[in-house]
Order: sequence, then structure tokens, then C-alpha cells
Amino acid sequence: MIRSTFKPKAISGVLRTAKPRSGGSTLVAKPKTRKCAICKTSFVKRTMAHVVCSPPCAVANNRLKAAKADRKITAARKLAIKPRAKWMAEAQAAFNAFIRQRDINQLCISSGRPLPSQAAGGGFDAGHYRSIGSAPHLRFDERNVHGQSKQDNRYLAGNAVDYRIGLIARIGIAAVEELEADNAFRKWSIDDLTAIKAKYKNKLKELVP
Repeated sequence: MIRSTFKPKAISGVLRTAKPRSGGSTLVAKPKTRKCAICKTSFVKRTMAHVVCSPPCAVANNRLKAAKADRKITAARKLAIKPRAKWMAEAQAAFNAFIRQRDINQLCISSGRPLPSQAAGGGFDAGHYRSIGSAPHLRFDERNVHGQSKQDNRYLAGNAVDYRIGLIARIGIAAVEELEADNAFRKWSIDDLTAIKAKYKNKLKELVP
């Protein structure tokens, strides 16, 4: 009789014909659990997309998703019809808030008197040397805007003469004359105004302790 020369092949050091040892324990993977997105009950997760524990919670989750999608659509529509004047007002508000925080420990630029606390009756204004009405292109120029009492800004038409004196003392005659000579036209797009708003919100955060 001719004997076979076949030998079982070893894979990774284990013979194909190897059998598990008797009495050996088999490791079983522990089922992965997660909390239900709706009721927060723990349940066994079957797939990556499995986020709820039951059909009622699935219905509730789908309603939440639909409501979220509706809110996004509504927000996008509002942005699409938002007038440019609104973007401008929001950018100006962010800029003015930064100026008030920047000058919180300064004297009024025009009267030289201490500025009141921001918490006391609204505090003080971000007063423009060259007004927004006469020089709108300088509305976001930090050299042109300083902390000013409401009395001077609103009831003394900005108190321009004393403002100029205070401004020269603060930024120098050369910078003041440069502001006075600056009549270059500027127009900000909605993207520009969005960026200005974000910029001054961030600058304000850096100043607030």
C-alpha cells in the first residue's frame, strides 16, 4: 500500500485539524449599549444608526429631526430676506460694544469727566468724532470712535470742539488730521458686515475678564 504524503497545513501556527481543548472557555463579546436619544434608557445597540430603544422613541426622534430641519430652513429664509440695514446695525452694535468696553476706564473724550459705569443707567456712548451721518466711511474706524458721555454725544451734538482737543491728546495731531482728510468712499457687502460683527464680538470677548 502506498502511504499518502499529505500533511495538514499550519495557519498562523495552528493546524487546520486542531480542535479546541476540552473544558476551555470561549470569549463572548459583550453587547454594546447606549442611552436612548429620547428617553435615555440604556439599550443594546445593533447598528451605528441605532439611536433609540423602541418604535415610540423612533417616532419621537423623527419628529425632532423634522422640527430641526424646519428651523434650519426658516433660518435660511430669514437670512435671505434680511435687509442690508439690519446687517449694518448688527455690525455697528458689535463695534460700539467693543469701544465701550475698551474705554471703560477712560475719561469722556470730550468733557474729560469720568465715564459712568455701564451698569448705571446705560453708562456711556461710543461717540464718533466724525459722525456717521457726515462720514459713514469712518463708522468702523477705531481712531474715530471713543467713550463719550451721553450728555455730550446726544445733547451737545457730539461736542465736536472739545472732542477734537481730547482726541489730539489721545491719538496725536497727525492721526486726527489724517481722519479729517479721509474722504475715501467705502461700501461694505453683507459678507463684510458679517465679518465685522464677528471680529468685534471676538475682540470684546478678549477684553472682558
